Amino acid sequence: MAAPTASEGVNGINTASMQSLWANKYRGATVEDLDPPPALSVKPSDPISHALMSAFERDYTHLTVISQENRALLGYISIPRLQQLLKERKVRDTDLVEAAMLKFRRRGRRYKVITMETPLEELEAFFNGGVDGSGTQEFAVVTDASRKFVLGVATKSDLESFVKRRA
Repeated sequence: MAAPTASEGVNGINTASMQSLWANKYRGATVEDLDPPPALSVKPSDPISHALMSAFERDYTHLTVISQENRALLGYISIPRLQQLLKERKVRDTDLVEAAMLKFRRRGRRYKVITMETPLEELEAFFNGGVDGSGTQEFAVVTDASRKFVLGVATKSDLESFVKRRA
């Protein structure tokens, strides 16, 4: 089997043509065009019941978890996963968020910065695991370029809705 050429990506797919398909689909749009809702954050010391109520009130599927001391981004809560943990009795609604949160890995991985200016084709690649081979992602935390402020959260369904609206 011949080695892939420079323009071929994974499984022999021509990355140049793949990018042109994405460019045609998104027509230069960026994350800002998704109009992502502001991130809703909870603290590790908040009760799970508070996180659930906050998410249901705003119809959010993911909440960011931030430090009480300096508002640093620590991880997130996936509401569908949290509901499953509650159903399986692995956590209780009186437990603290820290018992159910998924922590961001700080070591061994490069953090992919997603900003309002990130092209949607890059966001799609991020969701599909095309960034540093990190595996598929459910959502992206949208920050400023220096990662000091969480501006919002974008999900795969946000991207799909955007494409349907533009079709």
